[in-house]
Amino acid sequence: MERVSVDFQVWPEAIELGQLFADQGFELSLVGGPVRDLLLHRPSHDLDFCTSARPEEFEPILHKWGSGFWDMGRKFGTLGAVRRRPDGTEIKVEVTTYRRDTYDPDSRKPDVDYGDSLEGDLSRRDFTVNAMALRVPDLVFVDPYRGANDLAKQVLRTPVDPEQSFEDDPLRMMRAVRFVAQLGFTIAPETAEAITRMTDRISIVSAERVRDELTKLMLSAHPTKGIEALVESGLADIVLPEIPALELELDEHHRHKDVFEHTLMVVDRAIALETGPDGPVPAPDLTLRLAALLHDIGKPKTRRFESGGKVSFHHHDAVGARMARTRLKALRFDHHIIDDVCDLIGMHLRFHGYVDERWTDAAVRRYAKETGPLFERLNRLTRADATTRNKRKSQIFSAAMDELEERVRQLRKQEDLDAIRPDLDGGQIMEILDLQPGPMVGKAYRHMLDYRLDMGPVDQDQAVEELKSWWAREGAED
Repeated sequence: MERVSVDFQVWPEAIELGQLFADQGFELSLVGGPVRDLLLHRPSHDLDFCTSARPEEFEPILHKWGSGFWDMGRKFGTLGAVRRRPDGTEIKVEVTTYRRDTYDPDSRKPDVDYGDSLEGDLSRRDFTVNAMALRVPDLVFVDPYRGANDLAKQVLRTPVDPEQSFEDDPLRMMRAVRFVAQLGFTIAPETAEAITRMTDRISIVSAERVRDELTKLMLSAHPTKGIEALVESGLADIVLPEIPALELELDEHHRHKDVFEHTLMVVDRAIALETGPDGPVPAPDLTLRLAALLHDIGKPKTRRFESGGKVSFHHHDAVGARMARTRLKALRFDHHIIDDVCDLIGMHLRFHGYVDERWTDAAVRRYAKETGPLFERLNRLTRADATTRNKRKSQIFSAAMDELEERVRQLRKQEDLDAIRPDLDGGQIMEILDLQPGPMVGKAYRHMLDYRLDMGPVDQDQAVEELKSWWAREGAED
């Protein structure tokens, strides 16, 4: 066990809170992520503490220290408070009584018992880099599991036997691959081996918890590293099986790019195309990143070996969109994210025809209208997906995309593409054709919308003439 005094640049609010606890005869220590982030010189405004005091004993201290208070975690011994600084930033703290947890093998929810020591509390943490503490206000660094050493080596290791750790809480396996993505660390061999042996345990974790870890992974600094770790560990076979399925077998007769490696490249390229906070796709963008990750998951189901050694994946965009919807629903993602991600996957090949033949204004107008608010994301996904090493093809593709985006910008100056409607509304259509509400009104409306997209805005007389011409044909048939 390492207990040394250190000269940290610690939050003054943390030291003040520690003094308030000490004045009442209680221990208080900063623990977990905030200590790790201190050593990594990473900013943090949410501080976690543990204490020798019981909740009813330290609740008055938090009321005195903060301007806001919450107690949703009271049954777990956790209370929280917030303080607003003069510059408007907030410091949030959560304080938990020393704990020792016991687990039911069929559940990751622990039976919580109060502990009696800081060192005992640290033993129940997920990884050694999160099992360090800093006593406040005296700033004594406590590191019984050599987490600082692992932090310097950028290694993830459990404080206790890894199989016991993952048996107690299988979600820690997902946290391991998430930390690979967030911190760029590697998983210690014995810890990685334990994850591989115990992947089935993840099945007792709720879909919402898995989704939250996957979301944090995808929004991190190195998501592709996390995805690789997810696949290598075997966890992906259970929580996201469509991704390891992309590692298609290659043989000497039917060679093609490994779809898994291509997917990782597309994710990295899509991230590079995200914008600053004032741009159209601010980083990090979960929708774009998920679409990039899942855009080719339809390929294994649609792979066909053609003559001449070629391989085809016809309709993998539509198949992939359906598969993505099923998986994202199972993971309990928000329906808005599901719809947007699946629409992007379904449309990610839409642009390719433009490279071969320049579209008319009507086709450009349709593309902008149909992609709607996903226009900027779709173009970034399309660019990211163009991973050819042929410089000439790459330049032609990029120039065509530049041209399309400029044409859309010019058309938007002339008309509101996102709000395009027929030049005649439903009421006018019924009046002109002397129709009652019914299917033919909808059919006429759709025709007039197509006409508007093809022709651009026209005056009312021309729109009426087109409607009557269409009705002369359609009415006679019906």
